[in-house]
Amino acid sequence: MDRAHAENIYNSGKEAVISKLLELSSEIEEVEQTILALEDRIQKLENIIVKDSHNSSKPPSSDGFKKKKRTKSQRKKSNRNPGGQKGHKGYTLEMVDNPDHIEKCKIEKENCHCGRSLKDKEVVGYEKRQVFDIPEPRIEVTEYQAEIKDCACGARHVASFPDDVKAPVQYGGRIKSQVIYFMNYQFIPYERMCEIIYDIYGRNISLGTIFNYNYSCYNLLEEPEEKIKNHIIQSKVAGFDESGSSVNGKNFWLHSSSTEEYTYYACHKKRGKEAMDAIGILPNFDGRAVHDHWKSYFTFPCDHALCNSHHLRELNYIDEQYDQSWAGTMKKLLLEVKDTVDTAKLQFNCKSLEDSVLEGFEKRYQALLLEGYEANPPPKVENENRRSAVVEKKRGRVKKSEPLNFLGRLKDYSKETLAFMYDFDVPFDNNLSERDIRMMKLRLKISGTFRNKLGADMFCRIRGYISTAKKQGINILDAIEDLWAGNILVNV
Repeated sequence: MDRAHAENIYNSGKEAVISKLLELSSEIEEVEQTILALEDRIQKLENIIVKDSHNSSKPPSSDGFKKKKRTKSQRKKSNRNPGGQKGHKGYTLEMVDNPDHIEKCKIEKENCHCGRSLKDKEVVGYEKRQVFDIPEPRIEVTEYQAEIKDCACGARHVASFPDDVKAPVQYGGRIKSQVIYFMNYQFIPYERMCEIIYDIYGRNISLGTIFNYNYSCYNLLEEPEEKIKNHIIQSKVAGFDESGSSVNGKNFWLHSSSTEEYTYYACHKKRGKEAMDAIGILPNFDGRAVHDHWKSYFTFPCDHALCNSHHLRELNYIDEQYDQSWAGTMKKLLLEVKDTVDTAKLQFNCKSLEDSVLEGFEKRYQALLLEGYEANPPPKVENENRRSAVVEKKRGRVKKSEPLNFLGRLKDYSKETLAFMYDFDVPFDNNLSERDIRMMKLRLKISGTFRNKLGADMFCRIRGYISTAKKQGINILDAIEDLWAGNILVNV
């Protein structure tokens, strides 16, 4: 075999080996891409499974019957003994000096154990016990008789009935107020409300009559609701939240706007900016809006503050699911800042923290962000020329991990996250408005969906007035009953 022929065989074999190596390399790359895709899918599925109410924004009702992790309380152990504290008013039932009824309990036996008669002995005193109860419920009927007089000229004069007596036969303000109270505060549905009236008072009342009471109350509250809305617009700090609802089988959204003294509800078919513009509070609000980072809120030019209860739950999730210690430390830092602010407000009556304290917290916050970024480096951009038969490269931004997205939020919105540290009027969380919106969800669970938009609007307006009365320490039944007489007890 000559040299040229040997070289041809060698080169041919070499090319075959290189071709095979390239083929194997391509197959290995495809397998690697498949493994990466599967690992990413497994991670996503695991993330879905482990999320519940303690480490995400999911409500407790979505946890189902699976075994739940014990919720870790954010409260720190105090040195106080359990039970009522010193100075606590308490609500112990005590005897009254003037009972409504007195029942005498007489001694039944006629003779003492010594044999002497007790029949003619004088009573020397009484041992007292009092029972507090309500009288048997019954409806009292008041008849109004308007005088009729005839003049000698032939004219007839009839006296006027009271303004709230409009029909020959009707129910009065107290029973109407109880209907409004039970339906809009205790969430009793229409049919059960009819049953309650019959069981308690022995009267049959129609669904149409109950609807008319709610509709009348809704109309009476039109002006007070507008005033409540204006109070929230003019407030320095207000919380905002929204939650899904159902109206006649269609998806709607219940929106809440809350302060310490006022509550405003609205129902709209949209969740975002379109609904917020239609409601009309945020477009005119110049204070600080506290919310859960829903992007539509940031379209309004007011100041913002983020709910740290949401942050704590997400930090729980990252700490447990991704085993990243910076998340647990960040959670402790936020709670430490909260305790420091609470102590400064309650014990020392301060209006702000000292600059050195603020600077120390800010440095620790930024240091934890850096630690988080070290644990979550940005994803590498692959060479555009590399292709995979299994996973096709997508255009646009490279997808980031959940911890990296959360870190970006804490970094970009650090002032909004720590707003409660700089301004003591700003709360640590958005629990105020979340409690208000939770009542709307509770109503849906008990009474079911709204049959039409009017029913949802009626409930929103009445419930907003009731919530406002409750926040201002006004008895709810009194606040409703006075409406029929044209009096507004709530400070609007």
